Parts: sequence; structure tokens; C-alpha cells
Amino acid sequence: MAKQLNVALIGNPNTGKTSVFNHLTGLNQQVGNYPGITVEKKEGVCKLPRGVKAHILDLPGTYSLNASSLDENVVIELLLNKNDKDYPDVAVVVSDVENLKRNLLLFTQIKDLGIPTILAINMADRMERKAISLDIPEMEKRLKTRIALISSRKNTGITELKELISEYRTLNTEPCVNASVIAPEYFDRLRKAFPNQDLYKLWLVITQDVNFGKLERGEMKSISSFKTESESNLKRLQQKETIIRYKFINETLNETQTIDVENAKDLRARLDRILTHKVWGYVIFFAILLLIFQVIYDWSQYPMDAIDAAFAHMSEWVQATLPEGKLTDLLAEGIIAGLGGIVIFIPQIAFLFLFISVLEESGYMSRVVFLMDRVMRRFGLSGKSVVPLISGTACAIPAVMATRNIESWKERLITILVTPFTTCSARLPVYLIIISLVIPDEKFLFFNLQALTLMLMYLIGFGAAIGSAWILNKILKIKSKSFFVVEMPNYKLPLLKNVGINVLEKTKSFVVDAGKIILAISIVLWVLASFGPNEKFNQAEDIVTTNLEAEGGINAFTDAQAYQAEIDKLVASQKLEHSYIGYMGKAIEPIVEPLGYDWKIGIALITSFAAREVFVGTLATIYSVGDAEEETIKNRMAGEINPVLGTPRFNFASGISLLLFYAFAMQCMSTLAIVKRETNTWKWPMIQLGAMTVIAYMAALIAYQMLK
Repeated sequence: MAKQLNVALIGNPNTGKTSVFNHLTGLNQQVGNYPGITVEKKEGVCKLPRGVKAHILDLPGTYSLNASSLDENVVIELLLNKNDKDYPDVAVVVSDVENLKRNLLLFTQIKDLGIPTILAINMADRMERKAISLDIPEMEKRLKTRIALISSRKNTGITELKELISEYRTLNTEPCVNASVIAPEYFDRLRKAFPNQDLYKLWLVITQDVNFGKLERGEMKSISSFKTESESNLKRLQQKETIIRYKFINETLNETQTIDVENAKDLRARLDRILTHKVWGYVIFFAILLLIFQVIYDWSQYPMDAIDAAFAHMSEWVQATLPEGKLTDLLAEGIIAGLGGIVIFIPQIAFLFLFISVLEESGYMSRVVFLMDRVMRRFGLSGKSVVPLISGTACAIPAVMATRNIESWKERLITILVTPFTTCSARLPVYLIIISLVIPDEKFLFFNLQALTLMLMYLIGFGAAIGSAWILNKILKIKSKSFFVVEMPNYKLPLLKNVGINVLEKTKSFVVDAGKIILAISIVLWVLASFGPNEKFNQAEDIVTTNLEAEGGINAFTDAQAYQAEIDKLVASQKLEHSYIGYMGKAIEPIVEPLGYDWKIGIALITSFAAREVFVGTLATIYSVGDAEEETIKNRMAGEINPVLGTPRFNFASGISLLLFYAFAMQCMSTLAIVKRETNTWKWPMIQLGAMTVIAYMAALIAYQMLK
């Protein structure tokens, strides 16, 4: 069986590399991490002509092989190590037709590595509008490669690109530029010291903090002598290398590209003036956020109600159809109830991912980064911190990983520590169900009060992140260089295929990852709630019947059916209270009672540390144990009564207390683990956990005591 072809997609950020990846792989893709590090790894499978299968690897965006971030280091180390299983047989450098000069710097560097390289010039559909023309045959001759002129928007040129990939063995692997001319004597010494090694790869090892897979240990010691050159001298040589590359690129483009530059002030410039305005920019941004939350509530109401009712009916059907016994109870009260508590939120989570994807695809998110840099600087952050804080609305784990693009260690550390305050999609189910219980479903100035409350929760989380960053900036005595550079991509209509794949993959990931945790916890909770350690559990029916007889028995009820219904209800309550989980909950109740919670909510708080969305699933499981009625989780929670006050357990005071607790508490143990990996110590995640728990408890305590 022939070896699968390895294809690396490489390119600058915002060249449409992800769109090309999606066209090549479709849904045959997966996202993971590179072994041992937290850099995201996207890979997929593509069918090429003549039945050839290709393994496509979408490498992190990089401007050059002169690394300045962890993302770029990953690209260089892979391209230097032929022993890596992902080492490419062919590299496809994706470029943007409007930014060829900048994109070709990376292309010429990769060509120097001796890897068969194809140049894919994307966004060809914009050439006519921008009056750009290219002499492709001459460009191929000068760059010593094959070129695919493609449009990921129009889905043109993809077939030709696949054909070129399948014919990679015919590609010219000669370099475009001889980098050794920058310091002939230095490179001669390097060539003589390592006669069997690739000269440009050695140069990258010397100038970058990367590994070269082909170097033996003895050779690694020898190469250290070439690193003894002063840092300023190596930097000067790197600058000379960049200059000769751009000289070659300019000469090539002068002969092969023509551009009509008459209309300098185009639509993009006019839009930028509005969207990055020091006043209107913020107004538009917050208006967009409010619109998103309003739509999340309005559009998702009907599918949510349908899902909620379907799971309640499914649970009742299982109880009525399957033989009585513990297995049926586990299925109906544990598994179905627990999963129902998370599946109900798929519509709202999908809508959230949809809008975030549209904002990113359109090019608007880069304007938000630029806009927010003005605010962030005052709090010890940079505009680049906005990307983790905004992506934290999906999940804190990739958001913390996204801090790798922040060059300043101090700014990066502060961003890592405050990002978990941002409201993630796992908190969304908690917010949604609590808000629906304690906030009236009424309008205020055309906006739903529940939608306004949800937006307020997001703003509280963002405000907590900013405030914490300000405090940390004052406390942390870390010296670190700081600079801010952000690229403004062209505005474009979002590609439906990209948006669809993004929403599908992220929603599926959310449901699958959360589903596995919820399923396991639901089973454990059901077991703990369905068995007890003593006679108060085992003899529950006798105890309840005796107590009812003492109060008048069946004579106190209108008929035998009402009497039996009351017995069933009290038996379920007696068993739950004296089950294993009941005793565990009672043990922690003194801690959570001042916040307005009972032992059931206390158990849900603890289990939700595995994943925030487990809170709803936990309560769904606990409230379902021993109850076969067709009733939704929302109705069960609304029906919970505080036995001391005789009022609903989920009232305005306890509801606001819960919302604030979840707004400020550490998100989950997975977030802690990723913070440990990013900071390479347990010190910071433990400080983070302690501080956020104290803030959450005090905020919830003050809110409940003031509002009760």
C-alpha cells in the first residue's frame, strides 16, 4: 500500500488558508494539539486525481521563518525535521493576490529548504475589481515553481491545485535566492564544518531557537560555536537576508504583475473610519453584541422548547415501556435526564458560534482588536489580548492557548490569568436556565429583559477580566518588552462553507466533550442518589406511611389517588435526602446556605467543576430520581420550594447569587490544566483558582444577603 502523501498548507495570516483547507478536506478534518504543546493542529484527508490520498496539515499562520512566537516555531521545527511523521512531501504556500510582495518572503524561504513547493495565489476573484493582472508563466519561471490561481470564495482553481499536488515530484526544488551572499566567509565556514547538511537549514538553527532533526548530538555541540556570534551581528545578517529576498521579489513582481492604483480611497477605508472611530466604533461593537444576544434568545426559543419536551417525553416513555427495575430507572432518571440538560442548549450555542464565525470571516474582528487596544493599554494588556478574551466566549481552553501570539510575557501572563472571567459557552446553559426562572420575559425599549440580562452577564465577565488585569499589572513586577502590530484584512462576505464547518465542528466538539463528562457524572449521581447507607433510605415507604397515618392518613385527602400521589412524592423526597448524595450535600450545605442554595445546588456546584454545563445536567438527574412524571427540567427547578421560607428555591435573590457565582468562579478543571501547561508551573493556576473562588463566593454572598 502506497504511503499517504503529506501536504503542508503554509501562509501568512488572513490569506484564506483555512478556506483552502476546508475546500480540500471538507468535513474529513479534525482538530487537536501538537504532541507536548498546546498549539492547535488542524489536519484532514483529501482525495487527489488517480486515487491518491493526501494528508493535509493546516499549519499556524506565519509571516516568515524568523520566528517570534510559539506558533511560528512549530512551523519551522516541522520543516526542519525529516523524521517527523508530518514532514511534508510538498508544501503549498497560500498567498493573497493583493499582498503578494509580503507573502512571497515566506515562499522564498521555504523554497530554500529544498521542499517541493507550490504557490497558491488566492482571492483571484478580486483581480478584476482591483485591476490586478499577473503573467503566470513568467512568474513560474522566475520563482522556479508551479502556480495555482484560485478563489476559495468562488471555488475555482481547487481542481488545478489538486492536480499540481499530485504531480509534486516534477516540481523544481532549486532555491529562488542564494542566502549565503549576505556573508560569504561565514557561510563558507559553515559549509566546511557541515559538508553533508543543508546550508539554509543550518542557518535557521543558528538564528532560531529550534531543533534540526538530522543533526547528531556531536554536531549540535559544534554548531554552538557558530551561535557565539554577537546577537546584534546575527540580527544584522537576518536583516540583510530579508533585504536581498525583497529585492528579488520586487524585481519579479515588476516583470510579472501590474496594478491600477487610481482609487486609493475605497470602500474599505471608508468603513474603517467608521468601525474604528473612537466613539462610534465602540457604539457599533456593543450594538452588534446586543443584537447577537437578542437573536440568541428569539431564534432558539422554539427548538429549545421542542428538545426539552422531547427528552421529558422520552424519559416517561422509557419508564412506561421497559420492565420495572434499576436499569430502567438509570436510563430514564440518570442518562436521559442528564443528557437532556445539555442537548437543550445546542440551538443557542450553535447561534453563538455562528455569529462569532461571521465576525471573524468578515474581517471585522481585526478592527475590534485594533479598537480595543486603546482601552487595553491602560490595564496592562494589549489589543491582542482581545482575541483570547473574545474567543473565551466559546471556550477558555483555546482562548488561553491563543495568548501565544502576545510577545510580551507579562501581558501574556495577565491575559492567561484573567481570560477565565470571560463568559464561555459552558456557562451559557447555567445563565440561560437561571435567567429564564428569575427574570421576567418582558420587553424594555424593544429588547427582551432576559436578553439584556444575558448581555449584562457577558459585560460583567469582561469587566472582571479588565479590572483584574489592572490589579495584576500593578502587582506583578515583570519586565517585558511590549509592542502591538495587527493586520487589517480586507472586508469580505463570509463563506457559508467556512462558517458552516466552523459551527458544526465547534458545536459537535462542545456536545461530544460535554456529553462524555455529563454521561459519566449522571450515572455516578444516579447511583449515589438511588442508594442509601441506612434504614432511613431502605425503609422510606414505611416511614412516610407511618407519618401520614399519624396526620390522619387517607382521610386527610380527597381520594385514594391523591393519597398515593402524596406518598410517592414524600417517599422520593425521603430517599433522596437520605441517599449517599443527600448526606454529601447536607455536609456542604452550611457553606452554601448563606448564598441562598440548598444541598442539591451545592452538589451541582461541585460537579460543575468538571464542566460548567454539568450544573444543569446534575440538577436534571437529582430532580428526576424517583419521579416518572413528564416534566421539563425548567418546570422541576421552578417547582423547587425553600422549606424554611415556603418560597421558590430559585427566586430573584438566589438566582442573581448563582449568576454572579458562575460569572466569577473558575470555569473548570480543564482550564486549570491548560493554564498549568501554558505557564509551565502549578503556581499560577492555584493562585487563579483561589482568587476566583473567593471573589465568586463573596459576590454571591453579598448579592443574596442584600436581595433576599
